Amino acid sequence: MVQAAPIAASSLAQWRERAVAPAPVLAQALEACAGHAGNEAECVDVLDLLAMLGCDAQTQAAALWFELARSKPETWAGIEPSLPPELQRLVQGQLAAEKVWALHAQQAPQSGSEGLRRLLLAIIRDLRVVFVLLARQLAHMRAAGALPEAERVELARLTRDIHAPLANRLGIWQLKWELEDLAFRYLQPDTYRRIAKLLDERRADREGFIRESLDQLKRSLDAAGIRAELAGRPKHIYSIWKKMQRKALEFSDLYDIRAIRVLVGSVADCYGALGVVHTLWPHLPGEFDDYIARPKGNDYRSLHTAVIGPHGKTLEVQIRTHEMHRVNELGVAAHWRYKEGGSADSEFEAKIAWMRRLLEPKAESEGDLAAELHTELMEDRVYVLTPRGEVIDLPRGATVLDFAYHVHTEVGHRCRGAKVNGRIVPLTHQPHSGDRIEILTTKLGEPSRDWLSAHHGYLNTSRAREKVRAWFRRSAHDANLAAGRAMFERELKRLALPAADLNKLPVHFHLKQLDDVLVALALGEITPGQIARALQEAETPPAEMTQSQLPVASRHATLDHSALSIEGVGNLLTTLARCCQPLPGDPVRGFVTRGRGVSVHRADCASLARLARRDPDRVIEVEWGKASAQAYEVDVEIRGYDRKGLQKDVTSVISNAGTHIIASSSRVFVRTGEVEMRFTLRVRDFEQLSTLLARVAALPNVVDAKRIGGG
Repeated sequence: MVQAAPIAASSLAQWRERAVAPAPVLAQALEACAGHAGNEAECVDVLDLLAMLGCDAQTQAAALWFELARSKPETWAGIEPSLPPELQRLVQGQLAAEKVWALHAQQAPQSGSEGLRRLLLAIIRDLRVVFVLLARQLAHMRAAGALPEAERVELARLTRDIHAPLANRLGIWQLKWELEDLAFRYLQPDTYRRIAKLLDERRADREGFIRESLDQLKRSLDAAGIRAELAGRPKHIYSIWKKMQRKALEFSDLYDIRAIRVLVGSVADCYGALGVVHTLWPHLPGEFDDYIARPKGNDYRSLHTAVIGPHGKTLEVQIRTHEMHRVNELGVAAHWRYKEGGSADSEFEAKIAWMRRLLEPKAESEGDLAAELHTELMEDRVYVLTPRGEVIDLPRGATVLDFAYHVHTEVGHRCRGAKVNGRIVPLTHQPHSGDRIEILTTKLGEPSRDWLSAHHGYLNTSRAREKVRAWFRRSAHDANLAAGRAMFERELKRLALPAADLNKLPVHFHLKQLDDVLVALALGEITPGQIARALQEAETPPAEMTQSQLPVASRHATLDHSALSIEGVGNLLTTLARCCQPLPGDPVRGFVTRGRGVSVHRADCASLARLARRDPDRVIEVEWGKASAQAYEVDVEIRGYDRKGLQKDVTSVISNAGTHIIASSSRVFVRTGEVEMRFTLRVRDFEQLSTLLARVAALPNVVDAKRIGGG
């Protein structure tokens, strides 16, 4: 670890001379950036702060390279290609953060910045960048006194809205308190000076009181055989002001202005020291908190008590082990809901947890940690921007049409196009974090029934689909019935199925009559794939039929749900999770619910991952029974107009659908330009076949895709 010499350095050259054996990657950056990287005094401050946090040499080097990239972009452009990819990513992460600073400058001072903080973490793929951002911001704030007032105030507002809350959530107190105090000093200078004056006026009395209290407590602890390290606990101006505001108190009414901290060697000594404190001084009723036996939700651990100390003055005492103190000071215990209030979703909390872990001593190799972090960061949210710079978070996989409905229902209904970062995209386009989206609308637009079809991929969020369904529900019942009937007949034709006993369909879907099924199909509440599965079950022949009497397409045994079993669960009730709808053959895992048996999820299900993080002991291993491995062989025909790459596109869709091509043939009719392709496929069931045919039919130049043969 690089350590700065005790004598302060004012330039990178001096810092390098006084550093102890800098790592090669940092030495290279120091040599290249000395004399070329903007304000070198601030660079030195950043290096010292990163070293204090325990950041590695690559992180420190990346902070220097970024300053060079910002002050001398031409020089950086020549150096960047020669650096390792990891270093380039660290610098690019800092450059990406500039987008957030620009967006913050566009927003009104009163606007909330939680979305910007989330966007910041979403666009930064290497979380070490966040520590560089915090260290650099603190260095900027320390030097802000020399800036013009307008720049100083804007820098302080950015610090208050973005950097201080991030440091707070990471629990990095050594940066957090100073960022908060400096921002408060420049944003509310009169209030800051008033509190600072009150502290200063009573400093001598307070320091004398603390010394006397420490001496008394030290003697009592020694007499009890408890080895302890005692110190006065500083109270920072911003936190004093917040407590005065929160509790509507005057400065003179705050009992914890006078506070001491006791560090001991073990948890047993914590409670022993507490007993000594309460024996020495009477404690205030209702002012004791045991955060060791009952840690806060952010894993903060300590004993807090308030007593009537010497001369009848109140005194706060915090007692913890040295390890608890190290963890709390360096960030493992994030101060999440304790001071800020509010809530956070599980993915965001998991991401923060991994950020805290970077501050701990690493037993594993850096490569293993990086790979583990990359896996954890594949969260299921994206953070996109409106044209005005407002941040909207969507589930990963959401489309620009989902975004339109998120903005407003009418915007979704009238949406006819979208631009992402100024470029026209289809409505099925899935944006990435940081994209700026503009929705193109018409005055009298209305949604399309195709938007409800999962095969077309227009809508991937349940919120948007429900808004479209609600629009069609307001349409005439007869119109929905006619549309559902047309969709049903098209599905029968596509799958080459005979008109089965349709009276079974309402029973299958728990509806009263066939018309209700058709209306639900038109509204997207029932999918064509579910209809296909129901028709398949209706088509399944009685057990006494011979193999020669089976439908042509069913050369292999059909997949019968009654034969489906899940092994490894015993006699527990099992249900398939609706969030990921696992099918036979998918890797699956089980989650033991309360009162509903085992819910079976796909192994890669994001909902299961959230549940597992919350209750890992309730995740169990499950397997499909052997009966689920059976499949169909079916023949399908695809017709359309020939174009370059058509056959490649068709086979790609078939492959991506998880089906297997057993045989294929194609021919082109030169005179008409038409093409006909035939495939023999192996599929799990009719639902998979229905989905596949719908996706093929949606390809450009494809006119029809259907099953051939059948009963």
